[in-house]
Amino acid sequence: MEALRSLEAHRKGGLGVNRIAEMTGREKSQVSRALAGMKEEGLVDRDPTTLAYRCGWRLYALAASTLEARLTQSAAPFLQRLASELHETVYLCVLRDRNVVIASAVSARRGRSRGLWEGDTLPVIKTSSGRALVAEWDKGSIESLFCGGEAVHSIPFESFMSDVQYVRERGYSILHGEPSERFIGVSSPIKDYRNGIIACVMVVTENSTVSERVGAVARLTLRCATQISRSLGYAAVGRGRYGDASV
Repeated sequence: MEALRSLEAHRKGGLGVNRIAEMTGREKSQVSRALAGMKEEGLVDRDPTTLAYRCGWRLYALAASTLEARLTQSAAPFLQRLASELHETVYLCVLRDRNVVIASAVSARRGRSRGLWEGDTLPVIKTSSGRALVAEWDKGSIESLFCGGEAVHSIPFESFMSDVQYVRERGYSILHGEPSERFIGVSSPIKDYRNGIIACVMVVTENSTVSERVGAVARLTLRCATQISRSLGYAAVGRGRYGDASV
């Protein structure tokens, strides 16, 4: 596996049995048998033309599940603190197939979930969490979200882009009417050691809440997301409101 994740394997799109045997110092027949078994389990793939091996789909699936488990575990104490401070349900959200998925929900009060549960999916275009999760996408990628569906008729593209720019500048998104007119959604992106957005923290609060309260929710949500990011190895470059846990 170390050989298949090497720079050489990456450049060539995979490695043959002979080269893997050379790199690992093992017999060719031993390497061939091992790779055949790993291929059966989906841990490696083999190009039908070049016969080169490369890392397989199951390995990536295992890595993704490990990352998500670590994310959920690392985020838990920060989410609990935020839920207790705001007396609101706090959600950890991830992006899956261009939908927002609630990975976990932490409630300060039993039963107060705004009708949202772990595993629920939400449309990217209609949520504050969606805006936070795609904040690093380029304009063309975001525009592809508007290629059909009812969202294209209800939310203008330029308005969505303006909201995304707000996230880039402030570090959080505020959306009135999420998940219904009674509520306001506030979300802030989480980054990892690679400096990329991998999740977000979302809070849903009453729409009738005074503006000072919404501002406090936004600042505390940003702080929570920043703390989780740093626990995952993210190191903010410079200061400012986005990524500054002191706010």
